[in-house]
Amino acid sequence: MLSIIKTGGKQYAVREGVRIKVDKLEGNPGDAVVFGEVLATGDEKAMKVGTPFVEEARVEAKIIAHGRYKKVMGIKHKPKKRYKVKFGHRQTYTEVEIVKA
Repeated sequence: MLSIIKTGGKQYAVREGVRIKVDKLEGNPGDAVVFGEVLATGDEKAMKVGTPFVEEARVEAKIIAHGRYKKVMGIKHKPKKRYKVKFGHRQTYTEVEIVKA
């Protein structure tokens, strides 16, 4: 069964057994997480779409690990003013495995 969940301002299409990386969540590896904001759920024959969320639908997941993505570099530059700043950013994430969709 396919479900579309919303977490961290983003939407993810998930199935049971799939591992995804989402924005950092509270909890330790091995803890259970429940996503209550389910936008759609179903399969190829019948799909339930919520307005905006499907009533009483939830997706259960297990936290696998916490980590950080690779560094993303950026530059600020103002021509003719001798101004140039180089900066980097590493976003944190939580890897979860979907247990029940």
